[in-house]
Amino acid sequence: MAKNTGGATSTSRLLRAEDGRGDSERGGASGRPREPWKGEFVKSIVYAGLDAIVTCFSLISSISASRYSSVDVLVLGFSNLVADGISMGFGDFVSSSTEKDVAAKERAVTAWDVTNHGGNEQEELLRQYQALGMDINDATTVVNIFAKYKDIFVDEKMMAHKGILPPDEADKPWKNGLVTFVAFLVFGSAPLLSFIILIPFTNNDSIKFVGACILSALALVLLGMAKAKIAGQNYAFSMAITLFTGAIAAAAAYTLGSVLKNVAGVQD
Repeated sequence: MAKNTGGATSTSRLLRAEDGRGDSERGGASGRPREPWKGEFVKSIVYAGLDAIVTCFSLISSISASRYSSVDVLVLGFSNLVADGISMGFGDFVSSSTEKDVAAKERAVTAWDVTNHGGNEQEELLRQYQALGMDINDATTVVNIFAKYKDIFVDEKMMAHKGILPPDEADKPWKNGLVTFVAFLVFGSAPLLSFIILIPFTNNDSIKFVGACILSALALVLLGMAKAKIAGQNYAFSMAITLFTGAIAAAAAYTLGSVLKNVAGVQD
């Protein structure tokens, strides 16, 4: 019994030491980069969120520069938000479906080539591995092993030779479209909230526009933080980039709206 207890204790100490080493590496002691957050819909959320905030706030900026009323801002803003959200969501659905269909077609072609010209396909994969710096003997061993399993060989051939990931049957393009649509509406509503929240308190459109600027900046900061967390990037840099993008787009829209107001003779 004492011997078993000692063995268990030694094993426990080894496990704790290993955990401590892993924690030290994850904590940055060895300079190990932060791992990105692996999310199925990361691209859809970040892309739709940034586009929604910038697009909606740019529209508000151009309308405000033309001296339209708060009602005009809300009507045009929400109409544009819904229309763009539907367009973005459907566009994401179509592009994801097309990408999946192309991958499936490429896999079918590669599978045919492997079945009918297996020797040539093995030679191509062998040269590909050698080009990546693999020793000829190791490359030959790897290719020979893959050649025993057709499905694995086809997938590896697609990735190594064509740079295309095999299609994942679990992927549902309609989910990408729905996430894009919802993310666009949620983030795009931020600049418009100021005009809704301040209705009971003031009729000054300039104050409401300032509020929209603040809410848009906060939304961009939050999106920048989320982007940094997801991609394992520097928080300050990510937030600065998103804020800079929004500021440039808003300034361009406001300037263009003001210029067109004067050139076209739009009346207040």
